[in-house]
Amino acid sequence: MCDWLPDLVCLPQCGGDWNLYLDVIYRAFRTDFLDTAPAMSGTRCGLRHPELIEGKEGTFWHIISEGLTEEERTPDLRRCERIRWPRPIIESHGSDRICCWRYKRNGDSRISIALRDFTYLLVLVDRGSYVLLLTAFPVERDRRREKLRREYESSVKS
Repeated sequence: MCDWLPDLVCLPQCGGDWNLYLDVIYRAFRTDFLDTAPAMSGTRCGLRHPELIEGKEGTFWHIISEGLTEEERTPDLRRCERIRWPRPIIESHGSDRICCWRYKRNGDSRISIALRDFTYLLVLVDRGSYVLLLTAFPVERDRRREKLRREYESSVKS
């Protein structure tokens, strides 16, 4: 189903060395988001959290970790492995490879982009002339995937 996405970048490919793995996935993130910015149907995509934390952008940490508060987030290998997925998903906007819908949250105009089976989700913030990547993550629970599917279908109907 997702043969158009890059291969996973797995920890065993780095001999199980976390520090080396972190360097590898950060280089992939830099290539995809800092060396050149992706575009969503011609609209430039930047980073919501550009501030550096331990020498790496906040959006990088947000994409590779999980947790309720920024201070308590911990790395998640399933997120890390998919570090090369956000850019091609953003660049697939407008294609039948993804589902995309808009909504309001906390005063922000947000955009969700999901794979067709809703197993992976990106959340962006629309700033009019550009968008900002907020986060990206695999959706593991069936109930959550079904909720996303309903949100998407509801947005298509309206």
